[in-house]
Amino acid sequence: MPLLWIVCLPALAYQLLACFAGLRHFLRRDQPPQSGFQPPVSILKPIRGLDPNTYSAFVSQAVQRYPEFEILFGVNDHADPAIDEIRRLQAAFPDVPIALIRSTTPAANAKVGVLIDLARHARHPIWVVNDSDIQVTPDYLSAVVTPLEDSAVGVVTCPYRASAHSAATAWEALGIATDFMPSALVAQLLGVREFGFGSTLAFRASDLAAAGGFEALADYIADDYQLARRITEGGKRALLSAYTVETALGEGTWPGVWAHQLRWARTIRVSKGAGHLGLPITHSGLWAVIALACGAMYPAAALILCRIGSALISARLVLASPLATKLSCLAPVWDLYAFAVWLASYAGRQVRWRNRVLTIDRQGKIRTH
Repeated sequence: MPLLWIVCLPALAYQLLACFAGLRHFLRRDQPPQSGFQPPVSILKPIRGLDPNTYSAFVSQAVQRYPEFEILFGVNDHADPAIDEIRRLQAAFPDVPIALIRSTTPAANAKVGVLIDLARHARHPIWVVNDSDIQVTPDYLSAVVTPLEDSAVGVVTCPYRASAHSAATAWEALGIATDFMPSALVAQLLGVREFGFGSTLAFRASDLAAAGGFEALADYIADDYQLARRITEGGKRALLSAYTVETALGEGTWPGVWAHQLRWARTIRVSKGAGHLGLPITHSGLWAVIALACGAMYPAAALILCRIGSALISARLVLASPLATKLSCLAPVWDLYAFAVWLASYAGRQVRWRNRVLTIDRQGKIRTH
């Protein structure tokens, strides 16, 4: 029995660390920006297709309480259905500088090709890049830009909660809130410098230029991670903001959610290497099942209680997600699913991204055939 406690100890320690990291983040969540640092901002939004919340997400970007900003939308398909929604936004907000850029730059990562073209039109020194489905409140820009007053901060990124429109997306929303986000909080707590999420990347245009510009990211699948890594390699750090954004999960089916999770897992595998190999330590539900199978009730109970505790802290206190809060008791079950995804991540190098199937190499680059 003592041996089983020792086997379960790393998973238990991780969950306690996740609880501490979540509480630490929560205690600074409601602190509003005090600085008057509000330089002009260019919001760069690469767009491909429609999301469940496309227009409302676009509107949320346009109603910012911020002195000076512009929104640059980019598409590489001239028949993209999102173009109509962008035109609708321009008509509804004639006083906001909103531009539609039709991208022509080819890149293995088509999103980065769009960003390269958007960068050529950006007029301001601070850039904010976020995914097409990101919904925010009017104080968003102030919250994510203010930390850049500190020259030691190179990139500001945001935690995010997910809205769901099906049972499958509710399941994935649970995983984002109770598995992915706690791992990000722990990474920040442990001093990991190079992390960035597509939910938000706020940075100085000059810092990206010094790191090689968007062109340096064109061949990589994890462009958000690669951007943060390159900027932080210059000695600056990435900051996980106290501000939470909301995303709308587009894949409404169970196969779609599996493909989405597998893409993330294979991307992390080639980006993090040994770090991904040790990921099952975070799957406390798996270790609880092992403990139960061995008749060790106390280790199993400790793992399950700590796992649900860290899930509740992340879902309720950090992300304020009613959906994930209600489902937090299922976090140990999610761990079994996440372990299956982890195993599958080693079974190939292909990922599905939107309507494309891509092959990635050991460096995280997209192979072109």
